[in-house]
Amino acid sequence: MKPLYLDYGATSPVRSEVLEAMLPYFQNEFGNPGSIHDMGQRAYDAITHARKQIARALGATSPREVIFTSSGTEANNLAIIGAARKSRESHLGNHVITTKIEHPSVLEACRYLERDGFHVTYLPVDSFGQVRIEDVKQALREDTILVSIMAANNEVGTIQPIQKIGQLLKQTHALFHTDAVQYFGKVPFTVDELGVDLLSIGSHKIAGPKGIGALYIRKGVRIEPLLHGGGQERHLRPSTLNTPAIVGFGVAAVLSQHEVVEEQKRLIQLRNLCLSRIQNEIGQVTLNGHPTERLPNNLNLSFHQVEGQAILLELNREQIYVSSGSACSAGKHQASHVLLAMEKGEEIAYQSLRITFGKETSEEEIHLFIQKLKNVMQYLRSLIPQ
Repeated sequence: MKPLYLDYGATSPVRSEVLEAMLPYFQNEFGNPGSIHDMGQRAYDAITHARKQIARALGATSPREVIFTSSGTEANNLAIIGAARKSRESHLGNHVITTKIEHPSVLEACRYLERDGFHVTYLPVDSFGQVRIEDVKQALREDTILVSIMAANNEVGTIQPIQKIGQLLKQTHALFHTDAVQYFGKVPFTVDELGVDLLSIGSHKIAGPKGIGALYIRKGVRIEPLLHGGGQERHLRPSTLNTPAIVGFGVAAVLSQHEVVEEQKRLIQLRNLCLSRIQNEIGQVTLNGHPTERLPNNLNLSFHQVEGQAILLELNREQIYVSSGSACSAGKHQASHVLLAMEKGEEIAYQSLRITFGKETSEEEIHLFIQKLKNVMQYLRSLIPQ
């Protein structure tokens, strides 16, 4: 059989429309967008067009609010470290709020700030992986300058109450950042609806190329750059712009936004079908994350008595590709910090498996996956001492 890919939470294949749009900028239109000759200006125009596409997809008021980065990770670092430093420089305070379940790029950026003299509060979450509004409210201080809470968790798929948090923070001078890398293209939204000042997205989660991300910065918000060099990206992210990747990102953003409502419905149906069959036909399984307020393409399951990594390796032998957690933690055989923060315990954390669906996933593939998974689970559970 052909390989069965169910790890779209890690990355997605580039769509043919995206690749086609990118190809000219590798060879025929290879000019540097910073050059003033015609070839350079054609590259600059292509980047400007892509910036407009992404701004429209986000509901931004101006394309100038979109800054290109190399990834969602860089966008998170630029937002958190850049905003914190600029706010401290303006004597607004040095307190940052985030959560215990953030992506490593957010948690490590916050730990870096702590080493730089900032105070960081790491909020707990409930058993579903959701932040409590009351906890955010209680954590706020006069010197709070930034709140960074992800829109949806990359491991368990739980969606956070970003709109309510945004409304709460309007009463303060604190900036609000959200990591929307997993959320963008899966759930319809605009930055105004969310009430955020800073928002990070990445291309390769929405069938665009790897190596390109973006940071939305609301007009009037000031941050410090992490890199220093030329004046690209309003002096906030200097370096020669990656024209092919940016063009591809723009096309991927347009396609994902045109399809997001119908695709959301389709993915929810596939997700619910997969969950129902696993619960009924395999059993002894726990769903991690919120049962309904979760990404439409995400299932995070703990199979009792069997480690998730063992299941992953057996499925891999069958050319079925899933994940035992975040791809950014690959190679680290340790319990998920997200599940531990949800107080699931180490046993449940080690037993977890993340199954994520995408544009190419069909109902037929779900049925095939279930059959293979049943065989794998029968084999692995037969090895358990009685």
